[in-house]
Amino acid sequence: MALISEVKRHAEITPGRLLNSIFFGGGTPSLMPPNIVGDIIDTALKIWTPANDIEITLEANPSSVEVGRFAGYRAAGVNRVSLGVQALNDGDLRALGRLHSTQEAKLALDIAHKNFDRVSFDLIYARQKQSLSSWEDELKQALIMSSGHLSLYQLSVEPGTAFGFRAKAGKLGGLPDEDLSADMFELTNEMCSDAGFSPYEISNYSANGLESIHNIIYWRGGDYIGVGPGAHGRVTTKFGRHATQTALAPAAWLERVEQKGSATLHTRKLHPIDHANELIMMGLRLSCGISISRISDVAGQTISVPENLFELGLIELQGDNLRASPTGRPLLNQIIQGIMF
Repeated sequence: MALISEVKRHAEITPGRLLNSIFFGGGTPSLMPPNIVGDIIDTALKIWTPANDIEITLEANPSSVEVGRFAGYRAAGVNRVSLGVQALNDGDLRALGRLHSTQEAKLALDIAHKNFDRVSFDLIYARQKQSLSSWEDELKQALIMSSGHLSLYQLSVEPGTAFGFRAKAGKLGGLPDEDLSADMFELTNEMCSDAGFSPYEISNYSANGLESIHNIIYWRGGDYIGVGPGAHGRVTTKFGRHATQTALAPAAWLERVEQKGSATLHTRKLHPIDHANELIMMGLRLSCGISISRISDVAGQTISVPENLFELGLIELQGDNLRASPTGRPLLNQIIQGIMF
């Protein structure tokens, strides 16, 4: 199988590593038969040393086809599932282009909780025509249904995306203004905190000890390999830190594996400044922030933090640790741009 071949190839580059997590994500991984998922997991556990608390996550949509495979995924070794719920309102689900209903989402969560000890799901807020009170009601439901982890994203309209095209065509009316969006962000943090969910990352909230191990590896600048069509990776060896990218189209990806023995389309050695900027960009998303000395060591020069960010109370420095303050977190993108090299 091509996927297993790629896993083994990466193992040759990263011998003796500790395997902290496996994440089946992107597209619709939960349409893979459980036996294939199990074969991939078994291979990875044999060629690397698994951590005692290894996290094995599978992303899924709340459809009956995918949910019907949960017991098989659990038997294959998956111990955490992340559901793409996105909204608890049928009208908004349709507006977001989702094919499931609120009832199907709730049923999927019930089945997930019966099969896995760790379940996460995501919601998008600051949607079209959404009021602060309606988001409050929806988040109340979500906190009741959650078993310890929620991903709560503000709707982002980016150029080149489906929402970007709709906005450009004037078909995305009713989005909240900056003040309402800020109120929604503040309400989200207050309600999650009251429920015992810590905002360990800008859009991720969890009870103590239920943070996503896999995503924290990203945000802290750890190593990860990307296997499958369109997968990205970051791998550090004695030759430096490298960014990898595989072929995006499944047919092209499979052709490269079969004909070249490798699906990797691009490998780029990161310049120390690029590496340092990645650490800043990703690390400041975490509530714990970044290490000043680590960033400076990677960059080969001392990081310079604008004094006005301190004066405005947007960032905090405790010893070697720099982080966005509660006041600064809603302005995180601007803060990051001000600190990057």
